[in-house]
Amino acid sequence: MNIEFVLNGRKVSAAIDADDSLYKVLRGLGMHSVKCGCETTNCGLCTVHLDGKAVLSCSVPAARCADREVTTLEGMQEEAKRLGACLAGEGAEQCGFCAPGLMMNVFALAKENPHATEAEIDAFLAGNLCRCSGYVSQRRAVQKYLEQICGEVRA
Repeated sequence: MNIEFVLNGRKVSAAIDADDSLYKVLRGLGMHSVKCGCETTNCGLCTVHLDGKAVLSCSVPAARCADREVTTLEGMQEEAKRLGACLAGEGAEQCGFCAPGLMMNVFALAKENPHATEAEIDAFLAGNLCRCSGYVSQRRAVQKYLEQICGEVRA
């Protein structure tokens, strides 16, 4: 079967099998920021935006994406530079394997709740597995990023 969808702002077509996940299709289309650490929706590494909402691409059947909009980190480079600077500035970049999924979730958080508290940040990012950090530096980086985009300093 063949599906068409919008990927990072441009219409694409992909030949898929009925049981293909969105993750598999995106990797096949060269979206290398989309990673897989579990294939069981437990790590957050495959997070993308589907019609503007964060989803785990390993759990989304590709067939359900026909005529929809998918955004990966490759389509959010300006935002990624800004958040990446915050992560590096707080020592949260570590190995970087989890960073794309984390960043996609942070972008969703910024859209849904740009004034998130520490507890709300922790809850929103709870599904992002990072084996390098203790998450404290990531939280600080997310707080700094949210401060930048909101133009306010948090207490």
